[in-house]
Amino acid sequence: MDYVSALLPPVVMAVFFGAVIRVIVKTQGGANKTKEDAAVDAALARAERAQQGAGRVDG
Repeated sequence: MDYVSALLPPVVMAVFFGAVIRVIVKTQGGANKTKEDAAVDAALARAERAQQGAGRVDG
Protein backbone atom coordinates (compact mmCIF):
# COMPACT_ATOMS: atom_id res chain seq x y z
CA MET A 1 0.00 0.00 0.00
CA ASP A 2 3.01 2.30 0.08
CA TYR A 3 2.70 2.86 -3.64
CA VAL A 4 -0.83 4.23 -3.17
CA SER A 5 0.29 6.76 -0.57
CA ALA A 6 3.22 7.69 -2.81
CA LEU A 7 1.10 8.23 -5.93
CA LEU A 8 -1.97 9.85 -4.38
CA PRO A 9 -0.59 13.40 -3.81
CA PRO A 10 0.77 13.85 -7.37
CA VAL A 11 -2.46 12.49 -8.87
CA VAL A 12 -4.60 14.81 -6.74
CA MET A 13 -2.39 17.77 -7.64
CA ALA A 14 -2.57 16.89 -11.34
CA VAL A 15 -6.36 16.71 -11.25
CA PHE A 16 -6.56 20.00 -9.36
CA PHE A 17 -4.16 21.66 -11.81
CA GLY A 18 -6.24 20.41 -14.74
CA ALA A 19 -9.38 21.82 -13.14
CA VAL A 20 -7.72 25.20 -12.58
CA ILE A 21 -6.55 25.36 -16.19
CA ARG A 22 -10.04 24.42 -17.38
CA VAL A 23 -11.62 27.21 -15.32
CA ILE A 24 -9.09 29.73 -16.61
CA VAL A 25 -9.74 28.76 -20.23
CA LYS A 26 -13.52 28.80 -19.80
CA THR A 27 -13.53 32.25 -18.22
CA GLN A 28 -11.53 33.87 -21.01
CA GLY A 29 -13.63 36.02 -23.28
CA GLY A 30 -17.38 36.15 -22.90
CA ALA A 31 -19.59 39.05 -21.91
CA ASN A 32 -17.11 40.62 -19.50
CA LYS A 33 -14.10 40.57 -21.84
CA THR A 34 -14.52 44.19 -22.97
CA LYS A 35 -14.99 45.43 -19.41
CA GLU A 36 -11.96 43.48 -18.17
CA ASP A 37 -9.82 44.70 -21.08
CA ALA A 38 -10.82 48.29 -20.36
CA ALA A 39 -9.92 47.90 -16.68
CA VAL A 40 -6.50 46.50 -17.55
CA ASP A 41 -5.86 49.23 -20.10
CA ALA A 42 -6.80 51.91 -17.55
CA ALA A 43 -4.51 50.39 -14.92
CA LEU A 44 -1.62 50.23 -17.38
CA ALA A 45 -2.20 53.83 -18.41
CA ARG A 46 -2.19 54.97 -14.76
CA ALA A 47 1.02 53.07 -14.08
CA GLU A 48 2.63 54.55 -17.18
CA ARG A 49 1.64 58.11 -16.19
CA ALA A 50 2.93 57.56 -12.66
CA GLN A 51 6.24 56.25 -13.98
CA GLN A 52 6.63 59.19 -16.36
CA GLY A 53 5.74 61.62 -13.58
CA ALA A 54 8.30 60.10 -11.24
CA GLY A 55 11.01 60.36 -13.89
CA ARG A 56 10.68 64.13 -14.24
CA VAL A 57 13.11 66.35 -12.44
CA ASP A 58 12.09 69.93 -11.79
CA GLY A 59 14.98 72.23 -11.89
